[in-house]
Amino acid sequence: MAELSGKTVRKVAVLMGGPSAEREVSLVSGRACAAALREAGYEVAELEAGPDLSARLVEIAPDVAFNALHGRWGEDGCVQGILEWLRIPYTHSGVLASALAMDKSRAKDVYRAAGLPVVESVLAERARVEAEHVLPPPYVVKPNNEGSSVGVYIVHEAANAPPKLSDAMPATVMVETYAPGREMTVSVLGDRALCVTDIVTTGWYDYDAKYTTGGSRHVVPAQVPDAIRNACLSFALRAHEALGCRGLSRTDFRWNEARGLDGLVLLETNTQPGMTPTSLSPEQAAHCGMSFASLCDWLVRDASCNR
Repeated sequence: MAELSGKTVRKVAVLMGGPSAEREVSLVSGRACAAALREAGYEVAELEAGPDLSARLVEIAPDVAFNALHGRWGEDGCVQGILEWLRIPYTHSGVLASALAMDKSRAKDVYRAAGLPVVESVLAERARVEAEHVLPPPYVVKPNNEGSSVGVYIVHEAANAPPKLSDAMPATVMVETYAPGREMTVSVLGDRALCVTDIVTTGWYDYDAKYTTGGSRHVVPAQVPDAIRNACLSFALRAHEALGCRGLSRTDFRWNEARGLDGLVLLETNTQPGMTPTSLSPEQAAHCGMSFASLCDWLVRDASCNR
C-alpha cells in the first residue's frame, strides 16, 4: 500500500474509455493498469468514463484516481479539472500541462521558448488546406488537439494537389513541415529521462502502426551516437519541465541522420502515454529495471491534487 500525506492508499479508481477517438486504446491501457495495480496489492475499481463520471467517482470514493484515458477530455485538462474539483489525488499531469501538451500549436510555442528544436507549422482552416498548399510540400496535416496519429495526412513533395480531408477532421488543422528520418521517443518519469527507443516501421508511424500487431518494432535502447542519445534525453526532460508535466510523459522525435544533431527535431509530448506492458513507456521502464506493476505503483504513489 502507498501513503499520500500520511493516508494509506487502498482503493484506486482506474479511469478508462471515454468519448474520444482513442477510446479503444484507453480501454486496453486501463485494463492492463488495473490488473497491475491489483498485483501490487490495491483494491481497484475499473471506471469507464462517461457523462456520469463525477457521480461515479463520488460513489466509489477512491483514495487515488489512476488516469488511463487517452485523447480529448482525458488528457487535455478536462478530467483533471473534475478531479481537482472533487479533490481526488490523481496520476500524470495536471490541468495546465495537459491542456498545453494537447494543443500542438501552443506546445510548440513553449518548446521554442525553451530553445527546443521544432519544424515550421501553421494553423489553417481546412477549406484553405484543401484549396491550396499552405506550406511547400512535403508537409503534414493533422488535428491540433488529438493524439495517437489520428487523422494524419502526409503531402509528398511530388503532390500535384492539396489533400482532401475526411469529414472527421476539425475546421482548423495544423500544417507542419515534414520531418524526414528515424522515429524515436523518450519517456520521462518524475525528474528522470529513461532511455531512447527507435521505432521501426515500413511507413508512417500512424494509428495502425502503433496499435496493430506487427505494425512496428521497438529497438530499446536505440542504436544511435552518444550525442544524439544525450540530446534526446535532455530535450525530453526539458520539454516535460517546460510544459509543467508531472508523473509520466513521453516525447517523440524525428532524426535525419544525414544532418547529425541539426537533423533532430521534437514532434510532441504525450502526457498520457500508452500503458500496457508492451507500450513504449513501460518498455523503457522495464529496460531501466522497473516492472509494469512497479511502474503503476510508482504513479499511484506520485498522485496528488494541485498538479
